[in-house]
Amino acid sequence: AMGGARMDPNLSPPDSTAQQDSLFSMTDVFLISLITGLFTYWFFFRKKKEEVPDLPKMQTVVAPVRDSSFIEKMKKTGRNIVVFYGSQTGTAEEFANRLSKDAHRYGLRGMAADPEEYDLSDLSRLSEIDKSLAVFCMATYGEGDPTDNAQDFYDWLQEADTDLSGLRFAVFGLGNKTYEHFNAMGKYVDKRLEELGAQRIFELGLGDDDGNLEEDFITWREQFWPAVCEHFGVEATGEESSIRQYELVVHTDVNMNKVYTGEMGRLKSYENQKPPFDAKNPFLAKVTENRKLNEGGERHLMHLELDISNSKIRYESGDHVAVYPANDSSLVNQIGEILGTDLDTVMSLNNLDEESNKKHPFPCPTSYRTALTYYLDITNPPRTNVLYELAQYATDTGEQERLRKMASSAAEGKALYLSWVVEARRNILAILQDMPSLRPPVDHLCELLPRLQARYYSIASSSKVHPNSIHICAVTVEYETKTGRLNKGVATNWLKNKVPDQNGSSSLVPMYVRKSQFRLPFKPSTPVIMIGPGTGVAPFIGFIQERAWLKQQGKEVGETVLYYGCRREREDYVYREELARFQKEGVLTQLNVAFSRDQAEKVYVQHLLKKNKEHVWKLVNEGMAHIYVCGDARNMARDVQNTFYEIVSEFGNMSQPQAVDYVKKLMTKGRYSLDVWS
Repeated sequence: AMGGARMDPNLSPPDSTAQQDSLFSMTDVFLISLITGLFTYWFFFRKKKEEVPDLPKMQTVVAPVRDSSFIEKMKKTGRNIVVFYGSQTGTAEEFANRLSKDAHRYGLRGMAADPEEYDLSDLSRLSEIDKSLAVFCMATYGEGDPTDNAQDFYDWLQEADTDLSGLRFAVFGLGNKTYEHFNAMGKYVDKRLEELGAQRIFELGLGDDDGNLEEDFITWREQFWPAVCEHFGVEATGEESSIRQYELVVHTDVNMNKVYTGEMGRLKSYENQKPPFDAKNPFLAKVTENRKLNEGGERHLMHLELDISNSKIRYESGDHVAVYPANDSSLVNQIGEILGTDLDTVMSLNNLDEESNKKHPFPCPTSYRTALTYYLDITNPPRTNVLYELAQYATDTGEQERLRKMASSAAEGKALYLSWVVEARRNILAILQDMPSLRPPVDHLCELLPRLQARYYSIASSSKVHPNSIHICAVTVEYETKTGRLNKGVATNWLKNKVPDQNGSSSLVPMYVRKSQFRLPFKPSTPVIMIGPGTGVAPFIGFIQERAWLKQQGKEVGETVLYYGCRREREDYVYREELARFQKEGVLTQLNVAFSRDQAEKVYVQHLLKKNKEHVWKLVNEGMAHIYVCGDARNMARDVQNTFYEIVSEFGNMSQPQAVDYVKKLMTKGRYSLDVWS
């Protein structure tokens, strides 16, 4: 445009002289004009390019204060302790909040922080703040992985060469001993911060969710604070006091279009669905099939199909589907009745700390009914901090003392909490029923209860065969507690009642897909050994479907071996027809099924592996087979791994330590994969 504007005046003079002077032909005029125009265009364009760099220089004189600087936030709000959390199910976040609240007892001020929201390279600047300390509550997810919100922090730690010599820190890890990589994330953060020069002021805490995670945390915490006091030369200012974090606002005149009704993030996101879909924006999938898989027995095993058409959701065999369940309405109603609450009251709980990134404990404004149905965990035994905070509302001194004792760090109190709450599986409703004088305000109860979490299921289908559908295989959880109450699993019983193809919420499931490392080999010709008893067979249904599809495409598909197990052949043998068909078609080259209770002695998958040990070794050693284990982590996965140690030791002529090392190397190379739960 600039060049064009400059060319016009140059066209006129040559044009007029062309008529007077025969020396100038029309071609000459055109060429001169073109050269002049191009020169003019180049001149201005080049000048413009030279001038551009001057502008940013003015902007870079003063570096802008980043929103993601937790240091600036701490300075602004007078905090000196920051507690970062790597949390997948909310527990690490809960522990971080408890530690940050503790700080005021020692004349310190704390804040809990999500590492995903901040630039962690600022850790090197924490020493600018007096009596500063960084605490990390880090959960380990899957096979030694960081939680989703700590992934960037983990990546940064691996690459960082920052000098953290001024940083004081402490780490509490949340893990589960039944898993191979127990507390890997907590251990790594603790070790890596020290390597970068940071000063550990208290030893690494290792919480075990297979034991009593709450007790592990309390034991660590009661020794952690004295170490902090000693380091900074401060003293406890008094007893642990109950300080409300949120204030209640009741909305009497409110536009119902502004009220949350169960959405996880954006208001009205369930009415107006927009991709991409994730944890904060789940897709409402229709249930198109919900059938019982088992023929008998007291359990209910089910197969569900979720329609993901038009969602743009993509998945691979081995991925997990996360679903957001709802609590049983009868439990919600009983809580409302026992507390004498109008559950349809619309309210907001607003953070008293205006600087906090977390404005509400759950989406607000909403009703108590919605909060107790979709946002809060009302079925798990409450943690000790909840009991401590609620104790003040018990009018009977005996009940008040009992609650305070269970929340204390005394051995007697811990034992009482373990037996009366944990082992008796008392949820909040059971506690209210068994303590008649305990009637807390419903808003304080809603502030204290943890968030209801999404439930993960291994996808039981292949996207090559079912691109618009995700299949789930699950077993309903139902058991009687020591107090004679019937406790039901939240998600499985909610899924069980989903009616296919009905209009309304009765057939809708809020869901999203979580990527996994549980993947078929890159080469279809690589043999696979799949071990999945019970609902652990789920991902292998997807794997076999995919191998069948690859075979149909004319690909050379390697041996596909399945080890499956259930209680009784005529009772809970799931996917029997599908597996028989795959075997008949030659896709499933070997099907080994262990029926644990069909004979006098128990037979499990590991027994069948031992029976076929020569074939197993041949596939692993010569065929470079990939091994997959899915299901129970506590016993099955460990027993299967020990069986592989034995097979490797026997046929590979190795000692026990060498065999263990061999299997560990298979894991490192991605040839031995686990998808297990406890």
